[in-house]
Amino acid sequence: MNKKMGLGLGALALMFASMAIAADGVSVEGVKCLLQGSKPANVEKAAKYKEGNVYFCCGGCQGKFEKMTDEEKTKLAAKANNQLVATKQYAQEVCPFTGGKLNDKTAIKVNGAEVKFCCEKCQGKAEKLEGDAQVEEIFGEKAFEKGKFKLVKQETK
Repeated sequence: MNKKMGLGLGALALMFASMAIAADGVSVEGVKCLLQGSKPANVEKAAKYKEGNVYFCCGGCQGKFEKMTDEEKTKLAAKANNQLVATKQYAQEVCPFTGGKLNDKTAIKVNGAEVKFCCEKCQGKAEKLEGDAQVEEIFGEKAFEKGKFKLVKQETK
């Protein structure tokens, strides 16, 4: 490979990497579109949700979400909450099942989000679930409240 081609490919890789990080430092690397779950999220296609942002693959999905009623958005709450945690805008304080103190040894990944539990029993309960059922049980509104998922304060420089 010649030197110019190598530099061009390097610049291209850097450009794509920067597309995965928002101005506020949020990374969507590995995060999927809220509506088209099989497509990668684009950091430039965001909509406000709670005190953070949720991300989409394209302007079409972004616009569709922004036009939804609150009732329609409620149906997407678990997936949206999952995305808030996967993008590290929100973090949990306690177990989403029991409200108990977190045990670092129980951490698992759910759609790019690290989640911890109070004990191996709760961890096992989560691991037995799959797909949408797992997301709903861990990130649904009741679990999100019980797990005391809170906005992560961004440091100002």
